[in-house]
Amino acid sequence: MPNLIAIPRSAQRGEAWANGAGSTTVILREPDSADWRVRISIAKVEHDGPFSELLDTRRTLVPLDAPMTLRFPDGHALHAARMHAVQFDGSPAPYGLLPEDPTRDFNLMLRGDVRGKAIPRTLAGLMLLPLEPGTRWLIYLDSGRATINDADVPALELAAGDAALVTQVAGLHTRIAGTGEIVLVKLYA
Repeated sequence: MPNLIAIPRSAQRGEAWANGAGSTTVILREPDSADWRVRISIAKVEHDGPFSELLDTRRTLVPLDAPMTLRFPDGHALHAARMHAVQFDGSPAPYGLLPEDPTRDFNLMLRGDVRGKAIPRTLAGLMLLPLEPGTRWLIYLDSGRATINDADVPALELAAGDAALVTQVAGLHTRIAGTGEIVLVKLYA
């Protein structure tokens, strides 16, 4: 049976960026210490500026409101379109440029042997999450409303800004129904 853990917006906490240049809202950090291996957060980006230097960290960024360009010290750049994921290393840190408007960025950060991927999607109706041994899903609802359920688990209602963590068991599936925009994070044990 899937284990469904609610992470409402009210339970998420704000923190300053490592470089002090902005703030972020932490959705999930495991373990909940400076030695985390998984960190999922939403950063509020109001101006062009440097990213924090995060050694030995693999990052995935999804701009939620407007596109962003990441310019790296060697001169190459990544363009991150709104609701599209880009991956990069946390060191050397890029400089973030806002070509249109301020944005919020969904961030998946991984260390060590932890693997995962962020999947931004539009939710329109019903979606099934495939279940596999050794995987978990974090579901973040950016806009709209959604219900997460399974035949064996009471339904969980999500409003914009809420998240849920689903621990998977082989042979089962989790249903997400609603409308809006979501970011799914598949985490491998």
